Amino acid sequence: MLLAPIAVPPRVPPPTLRRRRRASSSGLPAALALAVALVAATLAVDMVVTLARPPARHPAVINVGASPAPTNQPAADGAQLVVAGLDPSACRAYRPTGAANGRTVFLDAGHGGPDPGGSGELNDGTPVVEKVATLAVAGYLSQRLRAQGYRVVLSRTGDTAVTQLTDADLDSGSMRGSALHRDLLARIACANASAADALVAIHFNAFDDSSATGAETFFDPARPFAGRSRALAESLQAALVAELRLDDRGVTSDEDLSAPTITDAGAAYGHLIELGPRDAGWVDTPSAMPGALVEPLFLTAPDEAVLAARADGQARIARALADGLGGYFSRS
Repeated sequence: MLLAPIAVPPRVPPPTLRRRRRASSSGLPAALALAVALVAATLAVDMVVTLARPPARHPAVINVGASPAPTNQPAADGAQLVVAGLDPSACRAYRPTGAANGRTVFLDAGHGGPDPGGSGELNDGTPVVEKVATLAVAGYLSQRLRAQGYRVVLSRTGDTAVTQLTDADLDSGSMRGSALHRDLLARIACANASAADALVAIHFNAFDDSSATGAETFFDPARPFAGRSRALAESLQAALVAELRLDDRGVTSDEDLSAPTITDAGAAYGHLIELGPRDAGWVDTPSAMPGALVEPLFLTAPDEAVLAARADGQARIARALADGLGGYFSRS
């Protein structure tokens, strides 16, 4: 989820971006606790990623209501791509189950492990946690895309970070800034090893005012393939709004974001790490394909959060993203 304010309709408070720092604009609400999610030079676009997080009080899996027929679990035969320093369950590739179309999609379920991302509650008080919902959506989306002939690579397949963590990476159970940074770089390395045609980072938004609602999607305009990234973001955003019938917060350049970074070293970067350009010493090897980071809804808006908490809602979000990807590839 994002911790940085962006341009939105006057009645909607700015969301929070999670992975980068820039000077805050005057008149903006106090920054949310330091958050990281992905993307972004200190992303989370979507989502609050704090270096000192409160203890988790949520179940490992949220399942409200009946599950739809498809499973959200990735196939058991996925092979791990060869990337140094990964968690054993991370960066897994899955062959298409339908007639192959020759395309590969990299899906990054934001956060994971000691990094829960943002959180909210349903009207009955049931907690909804970003890392749980993003993984579920990625699983449903993987299944749908594979049936459509895509090869799919998942950044993570369980409740873990993508990078291999040690005790030194944690501070009172929370990931240190250096570990959060390394984890984002590991996601980039996995995406590049996959030779994907498109990168989709899945996050959910959160804000301290529950009236903030709607879907938004981010892209980076500073890449050689910026036009294709914008087209991908626009197609994903349109599909999310059409399927979920939520407020359209639009497609936004990550250069227009302001947010805390995961470490002081990233303060001047000005991009979402997973989508942004090379910056020696910070992002030495950037992602090599068009990409977008989606924030389908706000976990802090109970009427929206139910979609992220329920299996049928997760499947709807996945269907929208699959439609958006299909539309993008049909026009590219």
